[in-house]
Amino acid sequence: MPYYINPYYFDYTYILAIIAVVISLIASTGVKSTFNRWSKERTQSGLSADEAARRILNGAGIYDVSVNHINGDLTDNFNPMNKTLNLSDSVFGSDSIAAVGVAAHEAGHAIQHSEGYVPIKIRSAIVPVVNIGTRLSLPVILIGCFMNYNQVIISAGILLFSLGLLFSLITLPVEFNASRRAIRILDESGILSGEELSGAKKVLFAAAMTYVAGAIGMALQLLRLILRFRRRR
Repeated sequence: MPYYINPYYFDYTYILAIIAVVISLIASTGVKSTFNRWSKERTQSGLSADEAARRILNGAGIYDVSVNHINGDLTDNFNPMNKTLNLSDSVFGSDSIAAVGVAAHEAGHAIQHSEGYVPIKIRSAIVPVVNIGTRLSLPVILIGCFMNYNQVIISAGILLFSLGLLFSLITLPVEFNASRRAIRILDESGILSGEELSGAKKVLFAAAMTYVAGAIGMALQLLRLILRFRRRR
C-alpha cells in the first residue's frame, strides 16, 4: 500500500530547530559586532596581540608554545597537540583592544593545559569519542527508521547525538575560565587598564555567548529528536 503523507500535517518540533538557528545567529552577530567595535580602539601599551600572547606565556613560564599567524576571521585557537597558539588575520599583529583580548584568551587555554586544569583535560580526553559518536548518530537513527522504526537502534542514535551536548557543556567552564584568566593577567601585567579592560571583557563575553548558544542549540536539537521519535513510538 502506498505511503500516505498528510498535506495538513505540521511537525511542530521544527520550531525547536528554528529557535536554535535564531539563537546561534544572534550570538554570532553579537560577537562580530562587539569585536569590530573594539578592534577600532588601540591599546595604550602599543603591544600587538602576538606580542601580548608571548608576554603572557613567558610570564606563566611557558616557553615551548609558538605564536603563529593563521588565515581566517576569528579562527584563533590553541592547539595542545603541536603546542601552537594560532592567531587569525584580524588578531595577529594588531594592537587593538579586541585583538589583545582574544590573544590573551587563547594564552589562557595554554595556561590551562600547562597547569592541568581538570575540565580541559576531560574535554581533550573525550574529543575522539564525541567526534565518532556525533558522526554516527544520524546514520544510526536513519537505519533505525528504515528498520520499521526500531526503537532500540533509534535510541542508540539519539544517545550518540547527546555526546555533542555533553561536549558543549564541558566546553563552557573551559571557555569562561580562560576568559577570566585572560582579564586577570591583562590587568595584573598592565597590558590593558581601565576602559581597555572593560572593552576586552565585552569582547570575551560576547565570544563566550557563542558557546552558550551552541550548547542551547544542541539541547534543542536533542529535545527535537526525542520528541519526534517518541511520537513515532
